[in-house]
Amino acid sequence: MSANFTVSDLPFDKEIVDIVDYVMSYEITSELAYTTAWNCFIDTIGCGLESLEYPACTKLLGPIAPGQRVPNGVRVPGTDYELDPVQGAFNIGTAIRWLDFNDTWLAAEWGHPSDNLGGILAVADWISRNKLTKSQQPLKMRDVFTAMIKAHEIQGCIALENSFNKVGLDHVILVKVASTAVVAQMLGLDRQQILNAVSLAWVDGQSLRTYRHFPNAGSRKSWAAGDATSRAVRLALMAQVGEMGYPSALTAPTWGFYDVSFKGKQFAFQRPYGSYVMENVLFKISYPAEFHAQTAVEAAHILYAKLQEMDKSSEDIAEIKIRTHEACIRIIDKKGPLRNPADRDHTIQYMVAVPLIFGKLTARDYEDDVATDPRIDALREKMICVEDVQYTKDYHDPEKRSIANAMTITLKDGTVLDEVAIEYPVGHKRRRAEGLPLLVKKYQTNLARIFDGKQLEEISALTLDYEKLSNAAVDQVMDLLVKR
Repeated sequence: MSANFTVSDLPFDKEIVDIVDYVMSYEITSELAYTTAWNCFIDTIGCGLESLEYPACTKLLGPIAPGQRVPNGVRVPGTDYELDPVQGAFNIGTAIRWLDFNDTWLAAEWGHPSDNLGGILAVADWISRNKLTKSQQPLKMRDVFTAMIKAHEIQGCIALENSFNKVGLDHVILVKVASTAVVAQMLGLDRQQILNAVSLAWVDGQSLRTYRHFPNAGSRKSWAAGDATSRAVRLALMAQVGEMGYPSALTAPTWGFYDVSFKGKQFAFQRPYGSYVMENVLFKISYPAEFHAQTAVEAAHILYAKLQEMDKSSEDIAEIKIRTHEACIRIIDKKGPLRNPADRDHTIQYMVAVPLIFGKLTARDYEDDVATDPRIDALREKMICVEDVQYTKDYHDPEKRSIANAMTITLKDGTVLDEVAIEYPVGHKRRRAEGLPLLVKKYQTNLARIFDGKQLEEISALTLDYEKLSNAAVDQVMDLLVKR
């Protein structure tokens, strides 16, 4: 077979062109987007550090070949690894996502835009270290923030009107596409090369959602985003050395993405790419819980306190009614056995039962030693979820984007507690002023899991100062985050 291929002169699909023109040409002018990207960065790094306490996560990290260290390699926060950019992206991305505690975007498709930081940070560190060997200036963290804003925007804007879960595909497809575009631009690829790279991301095989749902819910959901963002880095590097693209990757009759994987439908778009998604992203601050349940968990904590005041406990409960939105029912309303932590943190009944029994919900509460408490399953059986049509409408309203849940408890003696209804979780833009101090506290707690003494002080002093961090060299920040 010939090694030479004729490059197609067909025009690229408009959807691909729009992504590439955005990453190459759009100037981010929103200071809110940049400061939110800073908040997102520290929170996302903190989530990755907390994950390092879990052997199920750390066993997947490190180099492909044990003991391998790559010259000028990517650092992984909280470890001493030095990796190639593809494996570095997998490591950072997997740690970020493991505990389901990083930021969220909810629309027709949901997802976690900060998953893209795995590829962005790995490539930024790798570029910076290799620039230094040539006496060139490394990238600044401001460059990382710009890439984050654009990756958030690509993933989030496609998600606004297009449901991948309804055709059985996992949302990490959007992580792969967004990461491919932004890391290709960071690597200095020209327009044709970035078009090629993004088309490869759409042609690539896509992850099925089977690992998020009964009866197959499992730990792949915790490393799927790391896999997607690392795949993006690989595709960008392939395009950089001349790998061809596929102009009608989406629209080709019979063989394109739309016909093969999207039931023949084309994407719909609510708005052009800008900085909307980063400005409106949802932070998970209070609870490591699937986001559709965040307000339900908050309501459960309020009702737990009420039960305590009445000298009652979860064992006095006869029924729990949860008014919620359609997406919550479709994704996390589950009956029957829950086989592992990945299953439990995507079940609203479990996430509500734990705080009603113990007055708390942490990542540890999804582990087997807690889940075997018979009170949890007994309480789950007393819960019913019903759709509130207005909640569903407000969930999709671009001016609201609420994630509402309302909870009513009936006791065995017939007493009905006042309903607790919460429309917006603490991490929502509408509660941003309330949430940011808690976000910083969450980050500081996670830093202290890994670092102490002078190193902890140095990391805090730099990363909690927006101006200093924005102007810091990427490699220096990553060196500071290495476990010594």
